[in-house]
Amino acid sequence: MTPLLQVTGLDVEFGGRPAVRGVSLTLDRGEVLGLVGESGSGKSVTALAVLGLLPAGAVVRGSVRLDGQELLGAPERELTRIRGSRVAMVFQDPLSAFTPVYRIGDQIAEAVRAHRDLSREQAGRRAVELLDLVGIPEPALRARAFPHEFSGGMRQRAMIAMAMADDPDVILADEPTTALDVTIQAQVLDVLRTAQRETGAALVLVSHDLGVIAGTADRVAVMHEGRVVESGTAVDVFERPQQPYTRQLLAAVPRIDAQRPPQPPPGEPVLTVRGLTKTFPLRQGGAFRRRTGSVYAVDGVDLDLRSGETLALVGESGSGKSTTLFELLELARPEGGSVELFGQRLGSLDKRQTNALRRRVQIVFQDPMASLDPRMPVGDIVAEPLRTQGADRAAVARRVPELLARVGLDPTHADRFPHEFSGGQRQRVGIARALSVEPELLVLDEPVSALDVSVQAGVLDLLQRLKEELGLAYLFVSHDLSVVRNIADRVSVVYLGRTVEAGPVDEVFARPRHPYTQALLSAVPLPDPTRERARQHTRILLAGDPPSPTRRYDGCRFRARCPLFASLGEEERKRCAHDVPVFEGDGAACHFPRVREVV
Repeated sequence: MTPLLQVTGLDVEFGGRPAVRGVSLTLDRGEVLGLVGESGSGKSVTALAVLGLLPAGAVVRGSVRLDGQELLGAPERELTRIRGSRVAMVFQDPLSAFTPVYRIGDQIAEAVRAHRDLSREQAGRRAVELLDLVGIPEPALRARAFPHEFSGGMRQRAMIAMAMADDPDVILADEPTTALDVTIQAQVLDVLRTAQRETGAALVLVSHDLGVIAGTADRVAVMHEGRVVESGTAVDVFERPQQPYTRQLLAAVPRIDAQRPPQPPPGEPVLTVRGLTKTFPLRQGGAFRRRTGSVYAVDGVDLDLRSGETLALVGESGSGKSTTLFELLELARPEGGSVELFGQRLGSLDKRQTNALRRRVQIVFQDPMASLDPRMPVGDIVAEPLRTQGADRAAVARRVPELLARVGLDPTHADRFPHEFSGGQRQRVGIARALSVEPELLVLDEPVSALDVSVQAGVLDLLQRLKEELGLAYLFVSHDLSVVRNIADRVSVVYLGRTVEAGPVDEVFARPRHPYTQALLSAVPLPDPTRERARQHTRILLAGDPPSPTRRYDGCRFRARCPLFASLGEEERKRCAHDVPVFEGDGAACHFPRVREVV
């Protein structure tokens, strides 16, 4: 049988530098092909080359055939006819892919009319049908919204609706879930399966997330440095990898079902937070701006952290994780609640005590390129906190090489600038800078989220080693629960600015009690095709997006999305609607907590 899509000997060069080298792929009707690899491996370039969407300077050689028709070198008019009608694209960033000045419904209707002889009204009705099919609530109303008025998950659903508009034969999905929270990712993957089922299309899914590929793809092609180094069925590639690179890639992936070795008992309390709150004003107007409301960014966070321990703070985007960190790092009296650092209550310290405390708490930022001064050599970057604390020149000259060596960097590279290092090396520079003043508490704000899995594994190993050698305490913020499972001792789950569950990571992950924690854990994909596909039948899909933090909600703020709420009796639902669940130490802030194993 002739493949629906056949790529043979594809080469792509930019300015004489090869990006894709000799890639050959086949795709049959109704099949899902997973294209996986790290950043720069050539995945996205391969997908864009199929539709002729590479920039003008790209040199493309080889063959791309759709149902026997050659696409490489085809006239632009012919490619325009094929795009959308026979091959559709779901882009990585829908906010960039949608035109910001046109309504969502009009843009989907335009895609419908591009290949069908329909009136504007008929195309508009079809756009509403498609939005309804991909799970957009109130589709007729939402069709009149602009792209910026949609959340990230809703924009990605609308992009999938546009791809479905003309029942294509092939859908190319380029990292469609990369920037999404794990709960929204689960929704989007479910919508992609719906799109494939409704259109009967074959799907090429490009992703760096091996768990996503394991749960979706029939066949997998692994790319490295522009080449396909291994391909086969999903089960064969994941369970019986043949190539060293594939084995290395799979070994580096953190797993939510991993078991950590026993850890030494923690020491004295380092951080105690009770009822922390932080609001930001909402203002409107021009020259005379007036306050019209508040954003309740943090609204009741409780934390407990001891020396030698790692506490992970997890939750969806906008849940208040980063705001909590920066409130702690201010070392000032909180707006509401109480914070104790090393037994000292914030807000009661003088300037000298505050400066002494600041040395004991340091931060490693999410994006090292943004947090490292591009005009300073890394040696000066690492030395800057030491100089701020009054260290003399001899102490600085002795300490900087020690710090670079400790984090696995060559001390002779101290005179290099940040752009001369890789992403993982830049993050190591950030860690060295944080360690320079010998802190006792490191605050880590998504420290590995921007790194490929192999680089991420090295940084996580470094952090674990430093904690053991130096007796550090870590407050670790992450949206990646697989990473949390592999590094944290305790976990605190935050929803809409409030702590909803906390406890030892083994206990919370194995026996979660709060429905939100259960949904988060259920949505994390496993890099194991057999187990991941079995989990899809019991996966908890939350409805919609988190509510707006500009309102203060009575009762349980999770009830609008809670899968348990609908099954409760009338009196129980009234309690959820009117009484705020109380969080007391370890456990779940839920009126009706029930253990449910989801991993």
